[in-house]
Amino acid sequence: MKKRAVITGITGQDGSYLAELLLEKGYEVVGVTRRLSANNYWRIEHLLDRVRLVPADLLDQLSLIRVIADARPHEFYNLGAMSFVPASWDQPLLTGEFNAQGVTRVLEAVRHVDPSIRIYQASSSEMYGKVREVPQTELTPFYPRSPYGVSKVYGHYITVNYRESYGLFACSGILFNHESPRRGLEFVTRKVTEGVARIKLGLTDSLALGNLDARRDWGFAGDYVRAMWLMLQQETAEDYVIATGVSHSVQQLVDTAFGHVGLDWRSHVRLDPRFLRPAEVDHLIGDAGKAARVLGWTPEVDFTSLVTMMVDADMARLRGQAA
Repeated sequence: MKKRAVITGITGQDGSYLAELLLEKGYEVVGVTRRLSANNYWRIEHLLDRVRLVPADLLDQLSLIRVIADARPHEFYNLGAMSFVPASWDQPLLTGEFNAQGVTRVLEAVRHVDPSIRIYQASSSEMYGKVREVPQTELTPFYPRSPYGVSKVYGHYITVNYRESYGLFACSGILFNHESPRRGLEFVTRKVTEGVARIKLGLTDSLALGNLDARRDWGFAGDYVRAMWLMLQQETAEDYVIATGVSHSVQQLVDTAFGHVGLDWRSHVRLDPRFLRPAEVDHLIGDAGKAARVLGWTPEVDFTSLVTMMVDADMARLRGQAA
C-alpha cells in the first residue's frame, strides 16, 4: 500500500521540494491550500497532475479535521506558517494565530481523528534569537527576538507537549536558514540574487539592503526537506537541528553573488535603514551533529554553490525581460 502524506504550505518553497521528494519515493501527496482569489501555484505547477490539492486553513479547526479524516495520511508535514520575519512586527497577532495556535489545531485534529499519524512540525532557528551559545544545539535555550520567533517557540513546545502528553509521534525540525531559486523575493537571499541579475542585465543599477553584518547559517532547501522525511522514518519521535554548521554574513552573500557575474557590489549596493530589524538576532549557526548521527543526514550543497545556483536561475528567468 502506498504511503500518503498531507503537506500544509505545499505552495511554498519547502512544500514544493518536499512534495517532489515524496513523489519520488512513491507517496500519494495531498497538499493543503488556502482559498485565495488568485492561485499561487508557480512553485508546484509541474506537480499539479501528480498531487491532490484540498482547501483548508490553519485558522479553521474543522477544515483540518475534514482533510485528515478524508485523506487518512500516514504522515502530516506542517509547513504552513507566516514565514517572513520582518512582517511579524506588523502583524503579530496573525503571526501567532498561524504559527502558534495553528500548530495546536493540527495536533488536536490528528489526536482526535487518528493519533497514529506521524507529524512533522517546522520549527526555526529564529527561536534562538539572542543566542545563549554558539553553535546552537537541540538543548540550547531559546531567546526569540521577533513575534515570529516567539510564535515558533510556542509551536515547538506545544508539539513536544502533545508528544509527551498523548504519545503522538510528533517531532520538530529546528531548521536554520534554507534557500533556493524558489525562495520568495522578500527574503534577503533572493532579493540579492534577483538584484544581481537585474543589474547584470541592465534592468536596474542599484540594490538597497539593510544590515550587511548580520550572519546566518544558510543551506539548500532541497537538502533540508530530506531531513524532514528522515525524522518521520525513525522508531521514536525526537527533535533535530538541521543546519550546515557554517555561517556567512550578508556582505559575504552579496560579494559571492555579484562576483559570480563579474561585478563589484560596492558600485551598486546602498544601505537603507528601512530594512533594519527592530531587534536583530545574534550569531545563528547550527550544530546538526545529532541529525548526522541518528538520521545519517548531512547537507550536500555548500554556500557558494547555493548562491550561484540562485543567481543563475534569476539570470535565466529575467533574460526575456532584458531582450
